[in-house]
Amino acid sequence: MGYPEISVRMPPVAAPPLGRLHVITDTRGGRDPLPDVRAALGAGAPVIQVRLDRRYGDRDAYDLAARCLRLCAGAGAQCLVNDRVHVAAALAAHGVHVGVTDLPVAATRRVLGPAAVVGATARDPRTARAAAAEGATYLGVGPSYRTSTKDGLPAPLGPAGVAAVVASVPVPVIAIGGVTAARVPELLSAGAYGVAVVGAVSAAADPAEATRRLLQALAAPAAPGR
Repeated sequence: MGYPEISVRMPPVAAPPLGRLHVITDTRGGRDPLPDVRAALGAGAPVIQVRLDRRYGDRDAYDLAARCLRLCAGAGAQCLVNDRVHVAAALAAHGVHVGVTDLPVAATRRVLGPAAVVGATARDPRTARAAAAEGATYLGVGPSYRTSTKDGLPAPLGPAGVAAVVASVPVPVIAIGGVTAARVPELLSAGAYGVAVVGAVSAAADPAEATRRLLQALAAPAAPGR
């Protein structure tokens, strides 16, 4: 799927504190994620993560991220780019999320600078400690539950696995994988700072209402203040 060219480079945007709900773009089957992004931002989502799977080229990632960044700027939200550090740098996005096969956290930090948000995937305390030591802003931990939105994932960690990572690092943990509003309370009880979702918003009949329910669950009184 192609997106019309954006020719104007976005200026750097001052990043607000890390949001607790990360809504990740869903481009499976050629789906246009922008309607979901608009709905999520309209409902108050504080973070959009721009994810395109490996079949899509850098130009598609750049054009989609540019549009998401504009929408986020208008909503006062953060825009992170998954995997493609050079795209985030080219657009002066708020930051990136890098996986285990992407550029290392320390190298990503050197490219984007000290102010950027750098999220890193971690599935165990050892990996989590290493990423935090290299300068990760937060850790994406999962899959928390079984999910069909990404292939080749290991077995779900469950809340206990999330809690083990939380206990090992001083940085916020964002739980990902099979997250729903109903599951948010047990993830918060495990110490998660927030959650990241794909299908919970993109597969919902009303993405805006799904976003609101996730935000309500994250704002519950029992939520930890990490």
